[in-house]
Amino acid sequence: MASMPMVSRRKALLTTFGSAALAAAAGPAWAQFRIEITGVGATQVPVTVVDFRDEGAAGTGIAGIVRADLQRSGLFRLVDPGAMPVPMDERSLPQLGDWKARGSDALVAGSVTRLTDGRFDVRYKLWDVVRGEELIGQSQTVVAGDLRLAAHRIADEIHQNLIGEAGVFSTRIAYVVQQGPRYALLVTDADGENAQVALNSLDPIISPAWAPDGRQLAYVSFESQKAVVWVQDTASGTRRKLADFPGSNSAPAWSPDGQFVAVALSRGGLTQLWRMPAAGGTPLRLTESRSIDTEPVYTADGKQIYFVSDRGGGPQVYRMPAEGGSAERVTFDGDYNISPTLSPDGRLLAYVSRVGGSAFKLMTLDLSTGTVRGVTATRDDESPSFAPNGRLIVYATRLEGRDVLMTTTLDGRIKTRLLTSGADVREPAWGPFGR
Repeated sequence: MASMPMVSRRKALLTTFGSAALAAAAGPAWAQFRIEITGVGATQVPVTVVDFRDEGAAGTGIAGIVRADLQRSGLFRLVDPGAMPVPMDERSLPQLGDWKARGSDALVAGSVTRLTDGRFDVRYKLWDVVRGEELIGQSQTVVAGDLRLAAHRIADEIHQNLIGEAGVFSTRIAYVVQQGPRYALLVTDADGENAQVALNSLDPIISPAWAPDGRQLAYVSFESQKAVVWVQDTASGTRRKLADFPGSNSAPAWSPDGQFVAVALSRGGLTQLWRMPAAGGTPLRLTESRSIDTEPVYTADGKQIYFVSDRGGGPQVYRMPAEGGSAERVTFDGDYNISPTLSPDGRLLAYVSRVGGSAFKLMTLDLSTGTVRGVTATRDDESPSFAPNGRLIVYATRLEGRDVLMTTTLDGRIKTRLLTSGADVREPAWGPFGR
């Protein structure tokens, strides 16, 4: 039997704007992801990552995780060592000219050693094969449960040294999973592994939003039989209601300083934008329109808010000062544009646009040039969220009868499908740097 589509933010918006009924909520063993990567990047650094010495004894394939991270970014091309002299580790003295002849620009090797206290010493070196020099050598001492995190941090350091920008492999993603009648809000590594359950519920959960410090998540839960905004500590699990006013409380968005959360409240009539102190308190109304205003998102400097409104006849993206005031329309291509999210540098706006009357596709808008670009070939895209370095976008879509998460590079060339068995996955939100 085909799975029922889960309740999602876009379906809730379709209801709000009067276009469709909210989808019916349709099991608790939350499956781990496996990753399927498709596409080829335009310019990639060829790199070889050899298996780490003794990594098998740790039960975690450190090198494999590093390779998958680098490949998923779209910025690296993996070069197989072939018949080159391996195994090797960080103590080796590789003949870098031979690796250059093999087609590698960079080489990574390392080791994993179990210590007497049960922890693991993870070491590696990165060589610049073209220049013939060692770039970096690092070590980490971690418990068994943090071996995957150690691998992600190694990939981040490689990204930083070879690309000159911070990697996002050790960051986290929050998302919602539905199996049967049950929902869960999960927090995982950026590759979808190492899942931690933040909330289990028999009622829908939507719109997770990370606090800037990565220590709290705001989200909307329907456990009170209506939309209520909650804030939850990601470490302790402690949670509290932030917005539970008469009517609907939805679409939380943190200010960059973490002091406020913008929300969409229907108290008193049509849904409008309000600002709540993050610690709780009295809301301040930001919009005074005769239309529906929802889905706020702050700019990185906190000076403006982008949001969705149907004040022009159909839902479009607008922006206004963060304290409220006159709004200007931002999106003009298409008659139905929702779910805005901004790149960390403020140059790109990603959003979902209805195309051809029935398809919903992820688009990007260059805010300086006005250039609009479609980056997906799917027809049911939702909930885009930028990686904190702005290099990737995670989004939800529907493929082969399942709700899935995907990441894409900004040019759409490299896509990663995060696959689960028997679960529908929606509402992704990419967390900030730091853990």
